[in-house]
Amino acid sequence: MNKVPLTARGAEKLREELEQLKRVERPRIIEAIAEARAHGDLKENAEYHAAREQQGFVEGRIKDIEGKLSHAQIIDVTTMPHNGKVIFGATVKVLELETDEEHCYQIVGEDEADLKQGLISVGSPLARCLIGKAEGDVASLQAPGGLREFEILEVQYV
Repeated sequence: MNKVPLTARGAEKLREELEQLKRVERPRIIEAIAEARAHGDLKENAEYHAAREQQGFVEGRIKDIEGKLSHAQIIDVTTMPHNGKVIFGATVKVLELETDEEHCYQIVGEDEADLKQGLISVGSPLARCLIGKAEGDVASLQAPGGLREFEILEVQYV
């Protein structure tokens, strides 16, 4: 399987979630199942079925996170050469030329992406058009609504 890029902060968040699931959620669900079993007939026990469903979700999420971490290529952008080019993990301040609006994005792995927080996936069309460009360059993105152009104002490696 191919390595999946992940920022150091994204990897840490996944590790924290994994720890929470293993140390807190898993034992809580096991206790809930034991308590529901003590109530008797399992066929008509809604608490038991709900706890088992939660257990399936948590175990699936644990496997998912472990798989992602095992295939992750963790990239710490602070150790990369600071040459002014947009790379994975860089934070980019852009000016959308048509609307004259400034935006700030960090290019992150797919699992970390959250547009509301300014985190865009490395596989997104916007990130793909920005990568490799430098401060002062104009990146063009062919969007469904037409051509959008972004001038790169600043590139930070934080």
